Amino acid sequence: MIRFFSLVAKIFTGSPISAIRALVAAVPSAVVAPVIAVAAGVGGTSMLSASVVGSNSAFVASINNSSNTAASGVLYMREQNSGATITCLSTDGGTISTNASTCSTINKFGGSTTMVPGTTVSTLVNITNMGSVSASTFTLTPGTTCTQSNNGTPNGSALDLCAKMDVVITSGATNIFTGTLATLANHAAFSLANPVAAGAVVPFTFAVTLNSSAGNTYQGLGAALPLTWAFTS
Repeated sequence: MIRFFSLVAKIFTGSPISAIRALVAAVPSAVVAPVIAVAAGVGGTSMLSASVVGSNSAFVASINNSSNTAASGVLYMREQNSGATITCLSTDGGTISTNASTCSTINKFGGSTTMVPGTTVSTLVNITNMGSVSASTFTLTPGTTCTQSNNGTPNGSALDLCAKMDVVITSGATNIFTGTLATLANHAAFSLANPVAAGAVVPFTFAVTLNSSAGNTYQGLGAALPLTWAFTS
């Protein structure tokens, strides 16, 4: 009997499998069966207890930035005469993708066809940054050649009218150029006031004078020189 209880104790405190085997071999099955059932119940409880383990958890925090964007600005130019009755845009040549145009309706030399020696014709133009970004540089570039042509008939025989057309270019109180159309031609680009903020307007005055030394040989003649404004961002 002492051996019986010793083996039963091992089922619950030691190695249950080996103890059950020894018990079965030592005592009748009628006595062992209830003990095995109880041991099985204890083992099942232990296994159930081992399997029911709480899952680990932790504090969490997050931020989702759903509006991450970037976009380009625009830079384009408007030229107007003094009365704002004539307007040219850099986009007139196509779209903002081109952004370069030719303006033939604003004549910065006045376009007079009746000048006599000593006559001065002044023309005011305004350049506006129509874009959303500043222009970091602003330039005026003369064409390479001042071209002389006939103005109706009859025409004088002089070949250097461009040298007899004096021109002064100013922006407010700032003098940009003083000389003749001949010396203005092929001049290096003039660096103008900058930066030009979005929406800013810069005025310019072109004063052209037929030199008082021009004689009869300069009658019936005309002079032309292209000028190009440019912004860069």
